Amino acid sequence: MYISYRTVASYLGMFVLGAGVVGLVDMLMGNGAGGSLTGSRALWLTVTGLIMTLWSFTHHWRNGKASNMAQAKQTAQHADPLDAVDPSCPLPKAPTSEPEASARALHSSSVAERAETDRLQQAPVTADEPLQIKQATPFIASRNPAGGPNIVAIGGGTGMPQLLRGLREYTDSITAIVTVADDGGSSGRLRRQMGMLPPGDFRNNIAALSESEELLTRLFQYRFARYDATRSGQDKSELAGHSFGNLFIATMAAVSGSFESGLAESSRVLAVRGRVLPSTLEQVHLCAEIARRRNSDADDVHNGALDAEEWLLVEGESQIPETGGQIMRVFLKPETPPAYPEAIRSILQADLIVAGPGSFFTSIMPNLLVPGVRDAICASAAPSIYICNITTQPGETDHFTVSDHMLQLRRHAGNAFTTVLANHNYDAHTPPSAVSQWVTLPSAASDTTSHATSGATEVKEMFGRFPLEYRLFTGNLVDVNQPSHHAPRQLAARLMEVFASLA
Repeated sequence: MYISYRTVASYLGMFVLGAGVVGLVDMLMGNGAGGSLTGSRALWLTVTGLIMTLWSFTHHWRNGKASNMAQAKQTAQHADPLDAVDPSCPLPKAPTSEPEASARALHSSSVAERAETDRLQQAPVTADEPLQIKQATPFIASRNPAGGPNIVAIGGGTGMPQLLRGLREYTDSITAIVTVADDGGSSGRLRRQMGMLPPGDFRNNIAALSESEELLTRLFQYRFARYDATRSGQDKSELAGHSFGNLFIATMAAVSGSFESGLAESSRVLAVRGRVLPSTLEQVHLCAEIARRRNSDADDVHNGALDAEEWLLVEGESQIPETGGQIMRVFLKPETPPAYPEAIRSILQADLIVAGPGSFFTSIMPNLLVPGVRDAICASAAPSIYICNITTQPGETDHFTVSDHMLQLRRHAGNAFTTVLANHNYDAHTPPSAVSQWVTLPSAASDTTSHATSGATEVKEMFGRFPLEYRLFTGNLVDVNQPSHHAPRQLAARLMEVFASLA
C-alpha cells in the first residue's frame, strides 16, 4: 500500500503539535516547566507541528482542487459546444438552411478571441511597454483582468494593512513591498539573535491579506507574557514580548532555508491573496539627522545659550521618534543596498503603485531610499500615488502639512511620487489628540488650479528657494472610531476612483 509523504507529514505534524500543546498546558497548570519539556521547547514543538499540519493539509486541498479542475477541463474538451447552449438565450439568427453551421462559426469566433486574450496575458511585460488600460468595470481593467489590477503597495508598520484590507475587495493581485529597517521590540530581538530580517511588518501585512484575516490577526498579534507561569511568578520568560506571528515567520524561514522562502511558504500555507516582499535582503539600519532645541539649564542661561539649536545623528529606526526634534534627513547604512529583484519586477509590471499610509520617515521612506526601488518607480509607466497620513506622528512629523510631506518626498525620493491622496474630513480647530495634529491641506494662499474632470488640484508652493509642484486628490478617508487611522473601505474606494481618473 502506497502512503504519500504528505500523509506522513500530516500525521507527524499532528503528533508534534499534540506534544507541544500538552507541554504548554502542563506548564500553565503549574506543573513546573512542562515535565521534561521547557516552556520554549514546548512552544517550538507547537509552532513546528502547526506548520507541518497546515502545510500538509494545504497540499491535500490544492491537489484535490487541481484534480477537480483538470477533470472538468477534460470533460469540456470532449463535449460538443452546442450541447452547452442555453435555450433561453438563442444564438443569433442564421440562414434557415444552415442553422448548425452558423452556431459553430460563432463558437469558433469566441474561441479565437479567448486564445488572443491568453496570448496577450502571457506576453512579457517590459519597463518601456505603454500601459494599456481599458474601462471594463466600474473602475478599471488591467493587464491582469482575471484578478483585477496589479497594485504594488510600499510601506510598513500599522498603516499599510489598513490599505490592503480595503484593496482586497477590488483585486487579488496585490504586492506589498515592506521595509526591513525595524530594529525594536520582538522584531529587533529576533534580528539580533538570529541574524534574520525583522519579521514584524511582514507579519502585519500577511495577516491583512489572509483569507482568515480576523482570526489570523488575533493569532499573529498575540504576545507572550513577561513571566513564566511558575508558582512564584517571578521567573522572566524567554518568550517575553515576542509575538506568535514573528516566531511563526522565523520558524518558516529556518525550515525553508531563507527569509524570502519563509515568507512565500507562510503566504501559501495561510492562503494569502497577494504577495509580501522585502524591499532589500540587506541588513540595513536607518539613520537620521535631527535638529532640536538644546535643554536649557542654569549654565545655558548664564552663557546666553538658552534655546540654542543642536544637531544630532541618530542610528536605529526605533530610536528616531524617541529623540525628539525636527528630522532633517534620513538615510540608510549602507546607503546603497541592492533591491530585491522580485520587488523590482513587481513595480515594473504594476498597473498602480501606492506608498503609505504609515510612519513617514521610519516605515515608508526606508523603502524609497533603496536606489533600485526608487529608480523602478520612476521608470514605471504606472501612476504612482502617495497616501498621506491623516494626523501627524509625534517625534517624526510634528506640525507637518500635506505640502511638508510632499517636500520631504521630493528631497529624498526625487519625482517618484508627484500625486497625493489626502483626507479632507477634519476640523482644524479641534486636534485629534493631545500629542498630534491634523495633516492639513494647502492654504488659500497657495497657488492652486482645480480640474473639474479629474477632481485633482495642481498645487504650486515655494519653500524658500525650492519650488514644489504636485497633484492633489482628496476624500473623506478618516475612520470615525480611530481618527488617526484611515477607514479601509473608504480609502480603497477613493483610491480606485483616482486610479480610474488617471488611467
